[in-house]
Amino acid sequence: MSDDRAQDPSTRVPTGVELTALDPTFRADPHPVLAHLREREPVHYDDVIKRWVLTRERDCERVLRDRTMAVDPRKANEGTYMRLLAPPPGREPTMLMQDPPQHTRLRALVTKAFTPRAVEQLAPRIREIIDDLLAAVDGRPRFDLIEALAVPLPLIVIAEMLGIDAADRARFKRWSDLMAMSFNPRLTDEQRARLNDGQRELSEYLGRVIADRRAHPRPDLISGLIAAEDNGDRLSDEEMVSLCSLLLVAGNATTTDLIGNGVWTLLRHPDQMEKLRAQPSLIGRAVEEILRFEPSVVQTGRIATHDMEVNGCPIRRGESVLLSLIAANRDPDIYPDPHRFDVTRDDVHHHSFGGGAHFCPGAPLARLEAALAIAAVLRRFPRLRLAEETLEWRPYPSLRGLARLHVLA
Repeated sequence: MSDDRAQDPSTRVPTGVELTALDPTFRADPHPVLAHLREREPVHYDDVIKRWVLTRERDCERVLRDRTMAVDPRKANEGTYMRLLAPPPGREPTMLMQDPPQHTRLRALVTKAFTPRAVEQLAPRIREIIDDLLAAVDGRPRFDLIEALAVPLPLIVIAEMLGIDAADRARFKRWSDLMAMSFNPRLTDEQRARLNDGQRELSEYLGRVIADRRAHPRPDLISGLIAAEDNGDRLSDEEMVSLCSLLLVAGNATTTDLIGNGVWTLLRHPDQMEKLRAQPSLIGRAVEEILRFEPSVVQTGRIATHDMEVNGCPIRRGESVLLSLIAANRDPDIYPDPHRFDVTRDDVHHHSFGGGAHFCPGAPLARLEAALAIAAVLRRFPRLRLAEETLEWRPYPSLRGLARLHVLA
C-alpha cells in the first residue's frame, strides 16, 4: 500500500468508482487502469468502496483456492463492499453467494446437468439454433451481432433446458437483464425498485412452472431438479426458484458477453481471425484465449473469516476482498506478452470461471456455445468486419460486454 494518491497522476493509483464499470474510462478499457494499479499497488485498499482489490495472478489464485474465505455477503462487516450485496432480510442468497455446507449441498444437486458429457449431448441442438439465427441475417449488408446471435442463443438454450415455453423468452430476457443489475452495489432507488419487481415476477413465474412439473414431469431441467436427490436430500421449491433464477443469469448474460467479446476481439485482430479460419481446429484454444484476454466475468468477491495477510498487507476478519480476474488474466509475471491476443498461445489458463469450490459449474456449456457460435460466424461470413461506430459497453460492475456490435458482412 502507498500514500501517493494525492500526488501527480503518474504516481497516483485509481480507487473507488474509478475501478468499476460505472466509470466511463474504466468501462471503455479497464486494462491500462488495472495494469497501472497492479504495477503500483497490487494489493490495494479501496477506502471509498471499502474493499481490498487484488490484481496479481498469484494473489488471486491463492484467495480463490482458500477454503476459509467466505462468499456469503451477510458475513461481511457492515459498510464494506460485499455487505452491500446481501439480500433483503428473510431472503436467502443464491448458490453463487452461499458457503458450505449449503453451497456444497446445492452444487451437488445441480452440477449433474452440466457435466461435459451431458453438455456435449446438447451440441446438435445448439448448432441448429445457431444456423437458424444466422440464416435470419444472411444476406444483410449490416447487422447487430449481439441482437442477432449473442443474446438469443444462450437465452434459447437455457430456456429449453429449463423447459420454458418459447412464447415467454422475451420476458425471460427482460428478467435476465434486471437480475444482472443485482451485481451493482450502487443501484438507484428506481433501479432497485425495478430489480425487486423483476425478481418477484420471475419467482412467481418459476413457482407456477415448478408446480406444473411436480404434477406433470417432462424431460427438462426443472423436472430433473425436482427428481434430483443426493443422499436422501431434495430441493425445496424456494431453492429451485433461486437456482433457476441464477441459471437464467449465469447461463445467459455471461455467455452473451463471451460470444460478443470473442467476435469483437477477433475482428480487431484480423491476422488471428485468419489463422482460425485456416485452422478451424484451433477454435477450442481460441475460446480459451478470448476468456483470458477479454473475459465476460471480470471480478469476484470473497470475505475474510479470520485475520490474514496477502502479500504483506493485513486483511482483517469480515473485510471484503475483490479479485480482479481480468487483471490477473494479463499479469506479465504469468503470461508472456500478456496484452497480445494469440489463438495459438500455449497453456492458456485463466481465472474467468472463478476457482476453487466456486468454479463455475456452467463452464462446459459456455465453452461449447461460444465455440460453436464463433466458428459458425466465421464460416458463414468470410468478409465480416466491424462497422465504424462508437462502442457502448454495458455498465455492469462484475460483467463486461457490449450493448451492440454492428458488423458489415
